[in-house]
Amino acid sequence: MRLGLMMGYSGAGIAIDIEMIKEAEKLGYDSVWTAEAWGSDAVTPLAWIAAQTTKIRLGTGIMQLPGRSPANTAMTAMTLDALSGGRFILGLGTSGPQVVEGWHGVSFAKPLTWIREYVTIVRKILAREEALTFDGERYQIPYRGPGATGLGKPLKSILYGRKDLPIYIGAMAPKSQAQTAEIADGLLLTCMHPERFEVIEEHLNEGFKKVPGKSLETFDVAPTVAVILGDDVDACRMPLKLSLALYIGGMGAKDKNFYNAYIRKIGFEAEAIDIQEKFLAGKKQE
Repeated sequence: MRLGLMMGYSGAGIAIDIEMIKEAEKLGYDSVWTAEAWGSDAVTPLAWIAAQTTKIRLGTGIMQLPGRSPANTAMTAMTLDALSGGRFILGLGTSGPQVVEGWHGVSFAKPLTWIREYVTIVRKILAREEALTFDGERYQIPYRGPGATGLGKPLKSILYGRKDLPIYIGAMAPKSQAQTAEIADGLLLTCMHPERFEVIEEHLNEGFKKVPGKSLETFDVAPTVAVILGDDVDACRMPLKLSLALYIGGMGAKDKNFYNAYIRKIGFEAEAIDIQEKFLAGKKQE
């Protein structure tokens, strides 16, 4: 087991506790992670951290697919990896339909196809074996759709990237977890019940079957584990309760919330329903 430090994303203001990150590095922590929702981005804080550390690995948990083209993500990953001395972990995810369509203004259709194409393109760029071309449902490179000039030219990255740069995917839905096991190097989880790992493991095994030699021995599972220190148990619980309420109750539509579905599967169905109903009722009153 390796320890990572999650810095998350900002609230109304942004501040990075760089001294805590340096202490984590000194104590032997494996990695530090940033995130993005609909405020601060994941990459800029990580670049700031990279410049003030020397050993700790640097992960995005996650960079949202709708916010960047696959090529732009590959460029960012190669650049930050090179400047940090090969410490970057590329954490990707679609986010949910409310963010994808409500914030980024693009379609959430066929998310499994979307992330498979995205990762394939990023890996082709990192491999740098040939000029980039791709013919998929969501991406065609060079672009030849409506409004195309016909002048697009297949290109090969000027910068030499690390071919084995690790790619992790944030996935809470069963089919997405199976695909992640197939196409990625690690799985990022918002939450995980440590005594009910079999709920996730069965999905991962579906994906491993498609890649000879791949298993949990060669794959990372990286769940977020919230820790708050203090003498007042109720006060320490409160921010965790608020966070869980947001994800279980409101991170997605009522009938399409992957976090809520997971909590139900691990034995808290009544609680998940109750939290969602109260969260949605509270939103209606705002």
